Amino acid sequence: MPPDELARTLEILPLRVGIYIPDDLLEDWFAPGTGMNPPSEAALKAAEAFGRRFECEFKYYPERREAVLWKWVPAM
Repeated sequence: MPPDELARTLEILPLRVGIYIPDDLLEDWFAPGTGMNPPSEAALKAAEAFGRRFECEFKYYPERREAVLWKWVPAM
């Protein structure tokens, strides 16, 4: 389960600003015990769904071993 601070941060996140989450925290927070090298599909899907609750986009970058949640700007 992601920490409450992450939810609060995503609620007030300004447009075009991102939150970076490393592989180990993706697994710990979103699908404990499923593996993190690379993160499991379950962890990635759960993180993406969590971000959508706060109107955030989600992208995983395997070369950086981290994911990003950000608020997009419509029609920019």
